[in-house]
Amino acid sequence: MTRRPSGAQEQVSRLLSLLPYLLSHPNSRVADVARLFGVSEQQILRDLNVLWFSGLPGLAMGDYIEVDMEAAEGEGVINVSNADYLARPLRLGTDEALALVVALRTLAAMPGTYDRSAVDRTITKLECAAGAAAERAAAVRVEVDGDAVAGVASTVRRALDEKRRLHLSYWVPGRDETTERDVDPMRLALADGRLYLEGWCRRAESVRLFRLDRVAGIALLDVPADVPRQARSRDLSAGIFQPSPDDLLVTLVLEPAGRWVADYYPCETADEIGAGRLRVTVRVGDPPWMRRLALRLGGTGRIVDPPDLAADTMADARAALDAYATAGALESDRRAEAS
Repeated sequence: MTRRPSGAQEQVSRLLSLLPYLLSHPNSRVADVARLFGVSEQQILRDLNVLWFSGLPGLAMGDYIEVDMEAAEGEGVINVSNADYLARPLRLGTDEALALVVALRTLAAMPGTYDRSAVDRTITKLECAAGAAAERAAAVRVEVDGDAVAGVASTVRRALDEKRRLHLSYWVPGRDETTERDVDPMRLALADGRLYLEGWCRRAESVRLFRLDRVAGIALLDVPADVPRQARSRDLSAGIFQPSPDDLLVTLVLEPAGRWVADYYPCETADEIGAGRLRVTVRVGDPPWMRRLALRLGGTGRIVDPPDLAADTMADARAALDAYATAGALESDRRAEAS
């Protein structure tokens, strides 16, 4: 099952960063702090209320962290005291630093439009801080994509630099067809270990992501890129697959050998139903993809709802078995004739 941090876990993590910030920024406005940490002002106040009786073990009442929230010029401001032992920001552990070094080296090796010197400086600082342990990062190599993709990425980067439109021949696996489309590039992005072009697709009249290893052909056009003002980049921090409430809700029953699906894909619900089996519900924007997943599961999982999707998947399985049987019979006949 996909595990997400609980509200308490998120709050503790936020507090560990919030306290050093407030100690080094006295008289911070509540609104500014909320904006910086990406939460509501009410959430910041709830976080700070947790601190009233917090401190190191063995402290008396007068030794606890003190939080003052008062109005100044009509706006709430925050001051924290009696918490000098938390004044220093959190430090990365060795494993965390090495993981970051590997990720930054991967970023430095991929084509893209970004401040490469800033990446190099950050890598150098992390390696110096990690010391001899940084040598372990050299043993890890992340392959993002092959040479063909690197060539496509190079053309994309040139289009971004020169603000020119691209023409793509793009394979759509869900329909098993190659489509032709003009795209105004917005950025080159790395997500889930793959390179993507994000741009305004003139065919769809919308922002689209194009996986570079599915680009069958690419051409740089002598036309200026013209991305509409309403175009917005997708937030890829949670990965490419981000379910929508409008997507089809599918229920699967997973045998013990198929439970990996619940760990690999975001599930809305996951319930144990005995004998090691799991019933999960997932949001699916591309039903043919779900049919392929069900076929891949074989006897380790099946779709139980909606019924029409389950029936279509069963029909796919029967057609595949019939084709396999026909191919086997033809092979037997060929061998008989040859003998």
